[in-house]
Amino acid sequence: EFTFGHAKQLESVLRAHLLALSSRVDLLPGLATRVFVDIDSLLRPVYGHQKQGASYGHTKIAGKQVLRKGLSPLAATISTDLAAPVVAGMRLRAGKTGSGKGAASMVTAAINTARAAGATGQILVRGDSAYGTRKVVRATVGADAKFSVVMTRNPAIDRAITAIAEDTWTPVKYPGAVRDPDTGAWISDAEVAEIGYTAFASTKDKTTARLIVRRVKDARYPEALFPIWRYHPFFTNSTETTADADITHRKHAVIETVFADLIDGPLAHIPSGRFGANYAWIVCAAIAHNLLRATGILAGGDHARARAGTLRRRIVNIAARLARPQRRPILHLPRHWPWTAAWLLLWDNTIGYTPPISATT
Repeated sequence: EFTFGHAKQLESVLRAHLLALSSRVDLLPGLATRVFVDIDSLLRPVYGHQKQGASYGHTKIAGKQVLRKGLSPLAATISTDLAAPVVAGMRLRAGKTGSGKGAASMVTAAINTARAAGATGQILVRGDSAYGTRKVVRATVGADAKFSVVMTRNPAIDRAITAIAEDTWTPVKYPGAVRDPDTGAWISDAEVAEIGYTAFASTKDKTTARLIVRRVKDARYPEALFPIWRYHPFFTNSTETTADADITHRKHAVIETVFADLIDGPLAHIPSGRFGANYAWIVCAAIAHNLLRATGILAGGDHARARAGTLRRRIVNIAARLARPQRRPILHLPRHWPWTAAWLLLWDNTIGYTPPISATT
């Protein structure tokens, strides 16, 4: 029977496995330039009455907050500008657990894993409003990394937004934006600006950095006489320009592709009634995800950034036939299979090159 201790041991296996993959495969190209650590959680629904740890938590479905019974994994991923994300850490929690619980220690562990994997460039930690907390910021700064986290709206944030001068708002590339043919500037429904801000001012962890705000025209009032804006602030100490920092922060959504891959695979169902066994299940799912990422890189081409479902369909689920003439194993692949070259490249990179045997008539 799996216990909580076994699951924590598997977390160490996940880290060691990721480092071993990185030493053998170019899993994260661009580690010397810039590295992103993204952290987020999700709520996986369960239906059994005896499922340990299952409780009601808030999740968003079709843009609406709903209360749902389930378990809540917390995940941290590592990615670069050139590489798809891999899972650096994963923990299972009760469904009612707050999204930010345990995030600071996971961020520290993910940063250490990134450096152990060979990261020498700047590390940027990204998260949504559940992770814009003093603990996460303190852990990030303590690990000598940069942060870019969403700040929950409060009176102090609202005062800072109001203090931004109107002439400092700059249009940015956004869905539906077009270039002005005369000036080359963006004509967009989204604009960004920044202002200096001290977060957690009443605590010993007060931090002064940049409050970057993106404002978007409210689609509910398209014919309003004056534009009505919705404001989205995030707090960062990165050195990028305002517009580039906004684009970089919005790419935090890449972690959702990892969640989609896991939900399309092992997290489609959380199988056991025991919490420890389910904890071990999600950590093994993370290990399998990283192994699949390495498989795509070894297969070459667009498989390096392909989704997990694509890799399973093209590389893993092969209708091959194993024959043993004269007690020599021979694998017969489909004759007109379109991804033969990719599979053979994977074979050469893992098993070693073996010249194909010519058919005799």
